[in-house]
Amino acid sequence: MIGGIGSMEVFILLVLALVIFGPQKLPEMGKTLGKAIREFKSAGDEIKEEINKVTDDINIEPEKPKKPPEQPNP
Repeated sequence: MIGGIGSMEVFILLVLALVIFGPQKLPEMGKTLGKAIREFKSAGDEIKEEINKVTDDINIEPEKPKKPPEQPNP
């Protein structure tokens, strides 16, 4: 698999994490990681909402293309 993580790689990473951190720490680390991901998504949603509010309030109309000046026929 190019550029991605396959199931074998995930399994190896989980085994290494279990050996390094121990079985007591893994659930705690998973909860912390999940909480961080939720907070990150929430912050992203808040930023999107704020941008939408500002752009709706401005109500910008697109510029009409200008016609080139007509040249006299010789």
